[in-house]
Amino acid sequence: MFTYAPLWQTLKDKGISQYELIKTYHISTETLDALRKNKSVTMNTLHDICVILDCPIEAVVKIEKGDQ
Repeated sequence: MFTYAPLWQTLKDKGISQYELIKTYHISTETLDALRKNKSVTMNTLHDICVILDCPIEAVVKIEKGDQ
């Protein structure tokens, strides 16, 4: 399972709000909702977020082993 928990910490560390992602960087509210719920997003979206935050993908997403 993927978790986007690292993203929220990265945003906090960099002082960037979700509002700023929406207004300044044009990340949709639907995308942020999917990330909050650990739902699927495209690799392009993850790439864009990494570029915006100037961070590696590990600062945005983590793989957790779970019951499947």
